[in-house]
Amino acid sequence: MAVLGKSCGPCTMCCKVLEIEHFDKRAGTLCKHCTTGAGCKIYKRRPDVCQDYECSWMMERDLPSTLRPDKVGTILMEDADSAEYQAVCDPAKPMAWRHPLVFKHLLMKAKEGRIVVAKAGLTAWRIYESGEVAPWA
Repeated sequence: MAVLGKSCGPCTMCCKVLEIEHFDKRAGTLCKHCTTGAGCKIYKRRPDVCQDYECSWMMERDLPSTLRPDKVGTILMEDADSAEYQAVCDPAKPMAWRHPLVFKHLLMKAKEGRIVVAKAGLTAWRIYESGEVAPWA
């Protein structure tokens, strides 16, 4: 459940950045059911994959409005399949995870002992608690 006081607002990053097999939608293309700045046209009947998605910005009280995905070009999220904490970038801004506020947050997660991965298209980097960054397979 979203933190009280937070809402997607004009953010539609999840509708663009994430792959949605249900709609045969590739990562980096806007979902056909999304209106930029307004959101999902089928929100009340959207598929389970969309209903189950949890944006960390919406769920984490300590993430400020300055880290809303559309403002930094990066979605912060838990990957249920791998237990990684991920920064998934808009392909149009592949290095958005290097934004100082985003990187500081990712580094904090790494220092908590998390596996932290930044992704842009098919390229991924692991962020270590030391601040070191290395390609991730």
